[in-house]
Amino acid sequence: MDKIELLQALSPEEKMALARQWAAEEQAAKNREKEAFEGIRSQFLFDVKKRFSEYVQHGRDFKKWLREETEGFYRTLIDYGKLKRDEQIGFKVSDDAFSLQVKGCRVKKFDERADIAEKRLADFLNAWIEDKDGGARNPMYKLAMAMIQRNETGDLDYKSISRLYELEADFNDPEYSSVMELFRESNVVLGTSINFYFEEKDQYNNWRKIEPSFNRIRG
Repeated sequence: MDKIELLQALSPEEKMALARQWAAEEQAAKNREKEAFEGIRSQFLFDVKKRFSEYVQHGRDFKKWLREETEGFYRTLIDYGKLKRDEQIGFKVSDDAFSLQVKGCRVKKFDERADIAEKRLADFLNAWIEDKDGGARNPMYKLAMAMIQRNETGDLDYKSISRLYELEADFNDPEYSSVMELFRESNVVLGTSINFYFEEKDQYNNWRKIEPSFNRIRG
């Protein structure tokens, strides 16, 4: 007796029970497949996260070490060259196949006095424009207002505020000059930002940049 004949020989209740059994077995197989996939996915993500965390920490450690070594080497270089004035760190050192360039710049920021200067400047500009032709379309007004727009992080831009200083003679007003002086007083140096640039020679003896960024690493 083949399977079809066996099925035909079953009672309706037995057929229903068998159908439920098949459905349960099919669902169990799907569950096992799902659990197996989720296990593989979980292990994959765990391994990536673990290696990534080690990679990031290694990068942080290397950057900290490189900065300390760079500052130490630069002090030695300054002493050796007998440079007296205080300058931002900057030098390039290389051999036949590898090059390291270090560039430092002072990080500047505005303190709380700039918030007051910003409000005073806006009040000054709005009062100044009332007596001018063109209203808010006046080029000097538009330029000055644009310079006090804050960036995406909510900070005033140092270069933009510096351009406001250049307008002092054009406005020729004691209040404007007072506001500019307040901006200058609020500008403080927070520290020094140091950037590192690497190069190496390729098989054709040409210098090529080495980008530490993960997505720019060759390989």
